[in-house]
Amino acid sequence: MGRRKKKETLPQEEVFQSKLLKEISPPPKGMKYILLIGDGMGDFPIKELKNKTPLEVAITPGMDFIASYGEIGICQTIPPNMHPGSDVAIMGLLGYPPEEKYTGRGPIEAASKGIELRPEDVAYRCNLVTIQFEGKDLIMEDYSAGHISTEEAVELIEAINRNAGTDKIEIIPGVSYRHILIWRGGSGGLQTYPPHDLLGKSIWFAFQAYDEEPYLKEFIIKAIEILEKHPINLRRKLNNLPPANAIWPWGQGRTPEIEPFFEKWGLKGAVISAVDLVRGLGKLAKMTIIDVPGATGYIDTNYEGKVDYALEALKDHDFVLIHVEAPDEVSHQGSLELKIKAINEFDRRVVRYLLERINEVTKKYRILVCCDHLTPISIRTHSAKPVPFAIFDVTQHKKKKRDIKFCEREAFQSPLIFKSGPELTQYFLQRAPLI
Repeated sequence: MGRRKKKETLPQEEVFQSKLLKEISPPPKGMKYILLIGDGMGDFPIKELKNKTPLEVAITPGMDFIASYGEIGICQTIPPNMHPGSDVAIMGLLGYPPEEKYTGRGPIEAASKGIELRPEDVAYRCNLVTIQFEGKDLIMEDYSAGHISTEEAVELIEAINRNAGTDKIEIIPGVSYRHILIWRGGSGGLQTYPPHDLLGKSIWFAFQAYDEEPYLKEFIIKAIEILEKHPINLRRKLNNLPPANAIWPWGQGRTPEIEPFFEKWGLKGAVISAVDLVRGLGKLAKMTIIDVPGATGYIDTNYEGKVDYALEALKDHDFVLIHVEAPDEVSHQGSLELKIKAINEFDRRVVRYLLERINEVTKKYRILVCCDHLTPISIRTHSAKPVPFAIFDVTQHKKKKRDIKFCEREAFQSPLIFKSGPELTQYFLQRAPLI
């Protein structure tokens, strides 16, 4: 198949043909599959990098090895007219069509906490955020309240529940700024906005959306009043740290219906991630959720620990997803330096470490490395553009094809193109869905 010139959008006429998916050779018995997701690694060319992307300038011999000895391409992980979030993208990368299965981010994260939702209940993702007045404008200063510590966050959430919670509304504490708001018998019809899409912007229009549900808005206002006076926030202000002075509910929905991963693919799967969103998708798919000490969802996470636990899981599992949130978090912060560092760490401490050790567990494996979506530094939020991926199969690819840098530019020059996450997953697993 010939090569083509780089294009900015996914050309539908060149989408990888479904007939090729049907012609895949069956995988060897005992094959192990590892999906490595560096959340938000992809980016746009950046002027300060001489119009290169962070992936192009980062030191990534692990991902470069996978691309050079295997295959590289692009995938449209976000379906048309859907919000470019990890929830949508990773649902697709597990093989579930988001346009059919997705109901909202909140119920996925609720599943991670083991929260039982009745059919009439709605779950919202709920951030602790920092909002500030600038003149007459109300600005979203920080979607994470300075990546507030989990200990501080839990104390703040407990104060809100104690003083403003009702038999209908409560907040379930999570990790750092990420929490779940449960509204029993509530509404899921609001137009809400992810706080990371509002960074540095006026939020009046977004806040006014809650006017449609006075019961919820009253709870939000009471929570703001409690947070503003709380000793933790007074102390954070004294220490020049962003106060967690508001809650921001978004991504609401009711529990989705997802068939078990084993029933869909005939593979026993496990998930390793620090964030509730990815863990919740695994729980809904009846996959094994593996806790890793020191996994934080930020740049200080326990990278090697995730690999160690994945290798142990592969002894009795067929498929393991390792998810690293760090590149996405620092992209939202707008830090180019930290993004390059996060990519370097992902490659050195996850990809390379895995490649160095995997032969201790199995001689038959396939590795798929990708990002779920782009999180360009220039916009500090997610993009729905196609993402780069690379696949290495130790049973098929013994010789280097050529020196390939794992990056957007190389991926867009490849003829290997998938129009959806489930289509890429089917190709990676070398099997058609069982149901």
